[in-house]
Amino acid sequence: MTQADESPATTHPSVARAYTLTIWGIALGILIFAIAVVLWALAVGNAQLFKDGVDWVYDVLLYGIAAVVFGRDARAERVAALAIGAVMAAAGLHTLYDLASKIITPRPIEVWMLGFSAASAIVVAVLIVGVLWRFRGEDNPVIKATWLSSRNDVISTTGFALVGLAARVAPVRWPEYLFDVVVAGICFQATWAIWRSLRAKPADLPVQDKAATGQAAGL
Repeated sequence: MTQADESPATTHPSVARAYTLTIWGIALGILIFAIAVVLWALAVGNAQLFKDGVDWVYDVLLYGIAAVVFGRDARAERVAALAIGAVMAAAGLHTLYDLASKIITPRPIEVWMLGFSAASAIVVAVLIVGVLWRFRGEDNPVIKATWLSSRNDVISTTGFALVGLAARVAPVRWPEYLFDVVVAGICFQATWAIWRSLRAKPADLPVQDKAATGQAAGL
């Protein structure tokens, strides 16, 4: 197989255009939703809802990076992978910062607000699978990565959201704190896995395993 055959340019132009519009649409849609949640949280003065709204920004960045790197060369994919690693590290640090804040100033348990965050995470995961369904048979590594990531997220996000909800509404606070530590650990593990794989790969090879980072998004 020639270098031209391995290029992302082998994707049919109509599919490439549709995927580009779709992935940017996903990023923009999540951004609008995140802004709405943050504004709502500020209006009602709910710190936990505010944190959940800010967390959606990490999904915006991940899908935005996929949109930017699509159709570009191996060097762009490596830079994108580094950016994804940095995003995951920032998400982990943000989770630990929020955990420290909750320990210093415990927050009241608000079942409806927490239930909204869990339900919205599940609904968004299902909607993303729905809009990416048409691309499930494509061989382009970036398309395949986002499709597989979104497919896996339907299961992982549902389970994660329900476990997180149970931990947050528990009569004692340690399950919630433990859950936050696990979330931060997953983010840091994803960052380490990405950076380690980049060191192991020659600079002229494309990075095609970004789907592994998807499950840690939206935490």
